[in-house]
Amino acid sequence: MTDYLLGLDAGNTVIKAILFDTTGRELAVAALDGQSSMPAPGQVERDLDELWRNAITVIRSCIEKSGVDARDIRAIGCAGHGNGLYALDRAGKPLLGIQSLDTRAAGLAGEWHAAGVGDRVLPIARQKPWGAQTPTLLAWIKRHRPDLYAEIGTVLLCKDFVVGRLTGARVTDTTDMSGCGLLAIPSRRYSVELLAAYGLEDAMPLLPDVLESSDIAGHVTEDVAALTGLAAGTPVVAGLFDVVASAVGSGVTATGAASIIAGTWSINQVICDAPVDDDRVFMQSSFDRSRWLAIESSATSAANLEWIVHQFMHNEDKPFDRAGELVASVDAAADVPIYHPYLYGAPWDGNARAGFYGIAGWHSKAHLMRALFEGVAFGHRGHVEVLQRAGIGIRDVTLSGGGSRSAVWPQMFADILELPVTVARGRETGALGAAIAAATGVGLFHDYAEGARAMTAPARQFAPDRESGSHYARRYGLYEQLARAMQPVWAEMGRQ
Repeated sequence: MTDYLLGLDAGNTVIKAILFDTTGRELAVAALDGQSSMPAPGQVERDLDELWRNAITVIRSCIEKSGVDARDIRAIGCAGHGNGLYALDRAGKPLLGIQSLDTRAAGLAGEWHAAGVGDRVLPIARQKPWGAQTPTLLAWIKRHRPDLYAEIGTVLLCKDFVVGRLTGARVTDTTDMSGCGLLAIPSRRYSVELLAAYGLEDAMPLLPDVLESSDIAGHVTEDVAALTGLAAGTPVVAGLFDVVASAVGSGVTATGAASIIAGTWSINQVICDAPVDDDRVFMQSSFDRSRWLAIESSATSAANLEWIVHQFMHNEDKPFDRAGELVASVDAAADVPIYHPYLYGAPWDGNARAGFYGIAGWHSKAHLMRALFEGVAFGHRGHVEVLQRAGIGIRDVTLSGGGSRSAVWPQMFADILELPVTVARGRETGALGAAIAAATGVGLFHDYAEGARAMTAPARQFAPDRESGSHYARRYGLYEQLARAMQPVWAEMGRQ
């Protein structure tokens, strides 16, 4: 009998189900795009019932496509986007789904910053409050929607909702809960003192049990088996924060290894043996049972490409490929416009906005697309520099996420970061990382490193070009100068 592993990856909109064998080969893939709603400016929500319906659909479709007997699926792992707020009512029914692109609580985060709340939180959680962070959103709901807050019975992260529906378990894992600022670090436990700092003294009963990512959370129920085609009793592990899953799924498991994810979010992370004692690092998450990830991130990456494609190129055949072709058609030049990738705010300013600067009459769509690609990579460079200033040495990086599939972005990343870049073989690194965690949980592998050696491999490598690096360094200086000049304008726009 061959062992198979099902990896689920629940992003801000798309949920995917991928079936792997123990060599990392993809047997079948199914994906479904859900709908986001924006009930008010800055608010980004989803229907949790739709998310579960979509999960059922992709799991059943994946199994049917593969032709595999579901009884041969040894275990299931789920990754999901971090932060945001997924709430169930006191009866365990879906109540609210806020995505990690939401900025409704940016004002509250600013208020807390001025009041010194971040200084009280930082020594405990190793991150300061920010707009789409789970406890910040929960505190916003408590202040502005006390009626809704009173209905909450459980606070979850995205993948926890899916795991709960598969198994009936009310659990989360250390990677997600540390990544969203609800665990004390390094103890990896809930903290009364931490909740009090957020003004959430009464929220402890709302928090689910915390497991390690590869711990078995529960087993597929009979009802879910009938809906999905899974075998009842299949083990389901607690799962992972998707940035951790993508690191594992791209083969990044050694201390000091760096993973960059060019997806909806700009994720830039390095595995460390101990938490980093530097308040410039945006957040820290557990990685495995003993190590940590120092993470610099913001919603400033490939979400920009998704936006421009959906708004202006949706009628083109293979629009994402076409975007890359447009970039490749224009030489890297000093006169290309500068782009700020701040559609959902900047990491240091929730009021920041995206913008093109320096457009002239002779510029074409291709010039603007190149500017956008460069701007996204410049955003990643800013994060990498924060990690480097914190004393974290980075010799090379592994790039994953949608941006890694581009024909032009990986080389641009290598030149802008001035670091060698490797792109992993697997396209679905989040689901693959979740599958490796599942395999580890049922004893097929001793740890993530053994699983990654068996199931991942590098596919493409890119060396930085010195001349291009010098060109991009000059443009990066302009990018930062423009951002500083725009701050008063963004602040005024944020007050309107």
